[in-house]
This record gives sequence, C-alpha cells and structure tokens, in this order.
Amino acid sequence: MNAIKPFVMVTALVLGFSSTLWSQANLLNARVPQEVGQLNEAQLAANDEAPLAYGYIDDRDVLWSKTVWEIIDLDERINFPYYYPTDTLNLGPDRRSLFDVLTRDLSKGKIKEVYKSAYFLEKLTYKDIQERLVNVDTIDAGYEQFNAVGYVDAEYIETRRITSAEIRQYRIKGTWYFNKRLGEMRYRLLGICPVAPDVAIKSAGNDQEELVELFWVWFPDSRQSLNKNKVFNARNSSQPITYDAMLNARRFNSIIYKEENIYEDRQVKDYIFEDALRQLLESERIKATIRDFEQDMWNN
Repeated sequence: MNAIKPFVMVTALVLGFSSTLWSQANLLNARVPQEVGQLNEAQLAANDEAPLAYGYIDDRDVLWSKTVWEIIDLDERINFPYYYPTDTLNLGPDRRSLFDVLTRDLSKGKIKEVYKSAYFLEKLTYKDIQERLVNVDTIDAGYEQFNAVGYVDAEYIETRRITSAEIRQYRIKGTWYFNKRLGEMRYRLLGICPVAPDVAIKSAGNDQEELVELFWVWFPDSRQSLNKNKVFNARNSSQPITYDAMLNARRFNSIIYKEENIYEDRQVKDYIFEDALRQLLESERIKATIRDFEQDMWNN
C-alpha cells in the first residue's frame, strides 16, 4: 500500500505538469517573457481550436420546443468570469473579458453576424456598432467658444467609450427542445447581447441607469472566436475553459425575462408591473415548465 502512494503522487505531478504546460505553453522553457505562450510544432498540430460541432437536428426529431430570453446579471459572483478582467493592460493577451473578445473580433471581421435585435432581422455594420459604443460630445466651454469664434478646440471635445467595466448584463436567446430520437431535453444558444448604460447619457453611477442592448451576436457565428479565448479558473489556473464551452454548458446564473408567447412575445415585466418578487417567481415558473416537460415524458 505504501509503495502505491509514491506512484500515485508522481502520476498526479506528471499530469499536473503537462496540463500546466498546455495552459501556459512554454512557460517553463522560455528564455525571455516573449516566448511564453509560443507553441512548438507538435503542440500546434495537436491543438485543435475548432469548437465542438453541433449535431444535425432534423425538424421531425423535435417533439417540443420553447424559446426563451434570459438575463445574465454580472453583479452575481457566479457570473464574474464573463465580466473580468476589466483592465487587461498588465495581464497579457490571454486573459480577456467576454465583451473585449466580442468587440475585438468584430473589429477584425471574425464575427460578422451582428444584428439590432434578438430576432436577427436588421443586420448591423461595424460602423453601426461603433455608434452604439462611442459618443462624441462638446462640453459647455466648447459651445461658448463656437459661438464666439465659430470653431471648437479638441480640448473641449469629450469622447466616451463603452468598455468592459460598463457592461452590466448579457442577454441571451436560446431554445429548449425535446429530441424524441435521443429521448432527452437539449438547449441551443442562439444569440448573445451585451447590455450597458446608454453611452449618450452620462453615467449616474446608480441602479436607476437605463440599460440598452448594444448589439445581438448570432452565437453560432461567434463560436470560433469564443473557443480560442479561455476563462480564468479560480480553482485551478492550469485548467481554464473556453467561453464557448462555458456558455454551451450554461455555467452561469440567469433569469428568464421573456418567452415566446401569443402576446407578441411580451416580457414578464409587461404583465407583472413593478413587483420584482413576482417577476422572479414568474421566471422560475417558466423554468419549471421546461424542466417538468422532460420529467412528464417518462411519468405518463
């Protein structure tokens, strides 16, 4: 028995060592900091950055489905991995917030399917997105100068830009469906939207700020980008997980604020007025409806 313990310890150390190298490539072999993260040829060949493909679902296999919209509140601790880091200046290129990943790949053209609403009808260009993220305004002294001399100096122009720190929520749209071929309930994430205070209105720094949807990303189009960016694992930094895997595994806490319904897909707050507790209970009721459908399939 005593001879087995050293073997187990050595095995664990080897596995931990290899996983550390995998998450922080070349960390222990780097001669200079710039070599950290550089993969050798063997690692490049083995490092498959393609997201796990969704299986084909025939419409005839879908016995039941329900589309819901949810809020991921970034004030909740369980949702912090989607919010932090807000400042990446000193953290290097490997740690990025979800908003930073989305906007960076939008600017590079890697994410192209971006829309104005969750119904994915009106497509947005990158210029349209920038108008939602950046606001240029003239302060009072600038107006006085313009009235006096007819022009405004750059020092009187104020530019406000939405950054990761301003993101308050993410709103997601997805469909729960019962696959009769597999005999189980599945979830397919369709869209994700960052939510922040309106950039055109100076932040009041309180809970009464009006939040606006910045843009809706068709999630399948963003999977390639999200799968290349890993989320910090506070329990074990050698085992990070990608944003794509996090979202597909529903590793977050959310509240349903809307479901598809006959009343033009009205939101919960549209029929339960100014009562946060009852709105929360309604969200839980919708969740229970989805959860109970699968249970009832085996009880009838």
